[in-house]
Amino acid sequence: MERLQKIIANAGLASRREAEKWIAAGRVFVNGKKVTELGSKADPDHDRITVNGKPIRPETKKVYYLFYKPRNVMVTRNDPEGRPTIYDYLKNIEKRVYPVGRLDFDSEGLLLLTNDGDLAYELTHPKSKVPKTYQAKVAGLPAVSQIEKLERGVKLEWGVTQPATIEVYKKTENNCWMRITLTEGKNRQVRQMLEKIGLHVIKLRRIAIGSFQLGALKPGEYKRVPHRNRSQ
Repeated sequence: MERLQKIIANAGLASRREAEKWIAAGRVFVNGKKVTELGSKADPDHDRITVNGKPIRPETKKVYYLFYKPRNVMVTRNDPEGRPTIYDYLKNIEKRVYPVGRLDFDSEGLLLLTNDGDLAYELTHPKSKVPKTYQAKVAGLPAVSQIEKLERGVKLEWGVTQPATIEVYKKTENNCWMRITLTEGKNRQVRQMLEKIGLHVIKLRRIAIGSFQLGALKPGEYKRVPHRNRSQ
């Protein structure tokens, strides 16, 4: 017996968190009975499990893709405003995959795409503290005191951020590039942290999630990782 959200994630339909939302919304049935309790379990080999009226077909082969999300692209399957989405770039991927985590519309860089629900859970759960590294181009040059604030933690609306690792590695008269590594990843967190201490973000790019690296990929390109990489 396994938890329903894990069964749905292992079938390659969604992440565990998204599956939990489906269960709570009454979209999941086991043997014809609606299940809305998140702790519910089922046997994927014997129980008939349906999502939105369609039976689950357990996914056995796990696949992993690294994708360079361009700027001004939505990390969603459909957008009501008609903006481009990551799936416009993924039409040649045969397996149904979903992104692990998110990137803002105006940010770019690494997305991991997979049908491995266990890995997605491992990479995104706050307790895992998987490091995520970003490159940020900011206007002006940060003062030592500003960098120290980032390294200690910045107070935002939802609380104080965890300490970050900061490196300024390229400077000009008008701007600089910073490398920022976090072990958390709330919505628009990097932008909010930088803006909070008075730095304007010109460009933001994610280059690593745990051991997964953006490498030489260019915007809109993706490549398949032949086997599972550990997050740490």
